[in-house]
Amino acid sequence: MTMTSQDADPMRVLTDLEDGRASVRLRAALAVGSAPDPRFVDKLVERSAIEPEFFVRDMLTWALTRQPVSLTLDRLVGEVRSDRPQARSQALHTLSKIGDRRAWPAITRAVLCDADDEVARSAWRTAVVLVPDGEEPALAAVLATQLGRGDRETQLSLSRALVALGEPVVEVLDAATAVPDPHVRAHALATRRLLRDPDAGFASAIEEAKRVVALGGSVPGGR
Repeated sequence: MTMTSQDADPMRVLTDLEDGRASVRLRAALAVGSAPDPRFVDKLVERSAIEPEFFVRDMLTWALTRQPVSLTLDRLVGEVRSDRPQARSQALHTLSKIGDRRAWPAITRAVLCDADDEVARSAWRTAVVLVPDGEEPALAAVLATQLGRGDRETQLSLSRALVALGEPVVEVLDAATAVPDPHVRAHALATRRLLRDPDAGFASAIEEAKRVVALGGSVPGGR
């Protein structure tokens, strides 16, 4: 994708971010990221909240990471409280890419337990990136409340987040393997297996865990 002098015109670029053609919007987002300008920040955040194409949203995120954190951080944190699920999800995703731990206070229990699966998944990934040293056990405890939630993709996202926390999740996973809900038990067992063996596939781990739960047994030994 070749840049031209026309791409550098701010007004043209801002207009192109709303063009009906995804290819034009992608080119505009690339132009914004290639020539960071404070005038672009609000439009990038606004467009991220409504952009329908994944690959364009990804370029918008990249463009935002190219802007000064002093201009983007507060704006993105504000979007985490938006009424629109996509706005929340994209803001969280972008915060994870920026990686500035000053955004950590925005990752509340309510955000981690968001009713929208895509938002929650973004929150889990972001939390693992931003969690301050020493806060991992508290984060693990909140994440464990989401075990058994959603479809296979959602459960895999949660398992990955828990495994990324390492040792602090052992206790909460052990506790979750004893709860009455079979979906929670199976998810906890599968996650515990991934913690022991990161190379194990989630699909096989969850199927094995479901069989164990159905037979009324448990996977011995924790880690």
